[in-house]
Amino acid sequence: MTTPLRVGLLGAAAIAPSALIKPANRHPRVTVTAVAARSRQRAEAFARKHDVPVVHPNYEALLADPQIDAVYVPLPNALHAEWTLKAIEAGKHILCEKPFTANRAEAERVADAADAAHTRGGLVVMEAFHYRHHALATRMQAIVQSGELGELRHVEAEVCFPLPRFGDIRYDYDLAGGATMDAGCYSVHVARLLGGETPAVTAARMLTLRKDRRVDRAMEAHLAFPGGASGHLRASMWSRRVLSIRARALGSKGELMVTNFLMPQLYHRLTIRSLPDTGPRTLRRERVARQPSSYACQLSAFASAVLDGGPVLASARDAVVTMSIIDDIYRAAGLPPRGESESA
Repeated sequence: MTTPLRVGLLGAAAIAPSALIKPANRHPRVTVTAVAARSRQRAEAFARKHDVPVVHPNYEALLADPQIDAVYVPLPNALHAEWTLKAIEAGKHILCEKPFTANRAEAERVADAADAAHTRGGLVVMEAFHYRHHALATRMQAIVQSGELGELRHVEAEVCFPLPRFGDIRYDYDLAGGATMDAGCYSVHVARLLGGETPAVTAARMLTLRKDRRVDRAMEAHLAFPGGASGHLRASMWSRRVLSIRARALGSKGELMVTNFLMPQLYHRLTIRSLPDTGPRTLRRERVARQPSSYACQLSAFASAVLDGGPVLASARDAVVTMSIIDDIYRAAGLPPRGESESA
């Protein structure tokens, strides 16, 4: 392909300016060329505000536009699989917001289509776990893999933030909402990053909405990794744990503690501490450059994958594993996975 990479926006979502528009404005090889939304009026207002040159009347028209190379999909969770599959069929590269789909079964269908399209023509399909592309995530993983912490024994991850607007789509069961889907997918993903393996879910418990007991506002889950390490996850959009974004890896020699792995460009802290019975006590804090932002890093990685054949760290096939764990967390808590009926 030739540059710039021309990206169409499939939905005028609130996350789009941070995740795509602003990073693209600073990226020499990416341009946002078109937008479509649920209504033409909404798309036109978004285009005026963010200087997007083309407005399409609907999603189908945007996908049919030959002047678009790739699409960003920030639609509600329940629509991710449908429109990612349609974008693959249209021959577009795809950056799809997390969580990749509503459940594992959907993720497998999309991953199969993505694999086939990549084999035929090098199509790139990436899940938008923006934190994963920042230098902080790379450093976290490197510390655990280096052996500095010794044998891994325990992993913790939590993403908790307040969202008291219970009419928000992130609480809508029919749109595949819930704390585990929104905040918890990050907890699952970073636990996998640090654990280095695919864990089994051993137990889970939740807090639900009063108006819809199928929707979790908070979730806690316990994991078991094949190598023997345990895991503990928390996710919340409304609970007593108002704001906490952190990760921890405990080994036989020391522990890694990270605050705000999710948005490290705003603030973060990385600390490595030795255990008291392994020799002299040591405490070390490391600085990782905040900029470029995690969103800018993500867009650069996506552009590199499309234009240069670079690696895809959050692939469609990788998303199948994450969605499988999320499904298992819901089942362990007594809820059906999103997109499945209670009798399924």
